[in-house]
Amino acid sequence: MRAYELMVIHDGDLDDVAVQDQIKDLKARIEEAGELKSSDFWGRRRFAYEIDHKSEGYYSVYEILAEPGALDATERAMRIADSVVRHKLIRLPDFEAERRGLIGDGASAEAE
Repeated sequence: MRAYELMVIHDGDLDDVAVQDQIKDLKARIEEAGELKSSDFWGRRRFAYEIDHKSEGYYSVYEILAEPGALDATERAMRIADSVVRHKLIRLPDFEAERRGLIGDGASAEAE
């Protein structure tokens, strides 16, 4: 299993209920592909510069454990979704994943 971090920016023109529905769908997709360790909804934030003629978006960050390639379908779905302005999926280095308690000794100590 590898540790990943996913940041998603949803369209700021959506209402709160629609964003929460989108996040619920995204979490379900993540759960199908791997293990969702944590999620953090940052809420509506202003962009530093306009993206696709938009100046605000809803930010959320997820920490995920999954097998290599398991999140390909999830990332493809975000790429074509109209409600997602930007997304970034990165593989966390092993030392950072251990520091966060996602893998290694920190993960086993957290489970006890």
